[in-house]
Amino acid sequence: MTNPPEQPTVIVRMADAGDLYMSWRWIGNVHSQGASMLPEAPITDAVRRLAAALPNPAEPDALERAMTTGAFATHDSEYLVAQALSRALLPYGLAAQLHDLHTRGIRPHLRLQPSPRLAQVPWEIIAPDPALRLVDIADVSLLAPASIVHSRGRTARSWHDTREQPVVAVLDPRVPGYRADSMLGSVLGRMDADTPVARRVAEYHALGRLLPAVEDPIEAFRRTDVDRDWLAKALREGASRLVYVGHVTAAAPESGRSEDAELHLSCTADTVGFAAPTRAHRPLSAKDLLLGTHTLTQDPIDGALLWPIPSRVALIACESGGDMRFSEALGLVAAMINGGAELVTASRWPLPTDLAFQRLAGAPPEARPLQDAICAIDAAHEHPDPTTALADWQRARLTRWRTDRSIEHSPILWAAFATVST
Repeated sequence: MTNPPEQPTVIVRMADAGDLYMSWRWIGNVHSQGASMLPEAPITDAVRRLAAALPNPAEPDALERAMTTGAFATHDSEYLVAQALSRALLPYGLAAQLHDLHTRGIRPHLRLQPSPRLAQVPWEIIAPDPALRLVDIADVSLLAPASIVHSRGRTARSWHDTREQPVVAVLDPRVPGYRADSMLGSVLGRMDADTPVARRVAEYHALGRLLPAVEDPIEAFRRTDVDRDWLAKALREGASRLVYVGHVTAAAPESGRSEDAELHLSCTADTVGFAAPTRAHRPLSAKDLLLGTHTLTQDPIDGALLWPIPSRVALIACESGGDMRFSEALGLVAAMINGGAELVTASRWPLPTDLAFQRLAGAPPEARPLQDAICAIDAAHEHPDPTTALADWQRARLTRWRTDRSIEHSPILWAAFATVST
């Protein structure tokens, strides 16, 4: 299957009112527009089954359960979840149009704006047919909130204009007050020059495109100086992309405060910011990125001026895309777009580390699914069409899941990632 020079694109919007109301329209009228009311009960059941399959940060041993006995631990049980999601969420009219394009060898771009209760749905894996998943027949991305995209004063940065500039890489930073084996400790473990992410970083280093500027690429990992001030300076000097690999503390949906989502850099507790300190550390919150130092200093600076966000951002951390679960999405993804990003790839749910795959789920010691994901997302963000590039990687992971059916290929990792674009 190939994509034509002008890939057909369909915009799908959803609204909750007990039942789900879905409408769709094709750019350029490739197909007729449509609308459908999807009943509440099947959706509630499908979303419940999905939630039960995912790691829940509030539950002890939730990650081990999800990787060993949860629905995503085996292909057959995962397929049942994907099938339930498809039956509940894919209306017949849209499915028929997608099938028509598929039979003609055309893979469209499906741009979704899910309702908050569907924010964690991995649309890529839903199964409209026993032999097909949605990612087989469409490239999938999410629509950025229009209120953020069109906000007054937002300065969007174009990949076309900035693609040769440095890559700002915050890679597993040391969080003050937390040991490497603690809750905000290392997510990558001990790095050496032969690990996949280290090799990727070495390529940027060789091209002179890596920030922080280091003598040895390994020095880019587990740094103690990549705090909010360093990040502000690096971004203001000009960047093509921002890659963050580390920890995010998502805001609880019931709080109604998506702006409380926190990014954990190397900031100490005496740093000025909106988030409350934890031990010797103050996180960088979405509220900081949005408001800057408003109300915090005598001469406040707007967040978008302090941290001018580059065109493309990868937030590879647990629930980094959690703001999509709020009716008012003002979390980290929205803050990045408000700061100038055109495209953000983030995670819908908590991510297993390579160590978790090996120790909890019995993956072989050479398996590095998280590092492979980081490299794939990073490569996609260098591609002229990052959405298709990322979907191609997900299709390759799906193929391995179908054939090998081993835990390191489970959608519990690769289906967590969603790309939000303007």
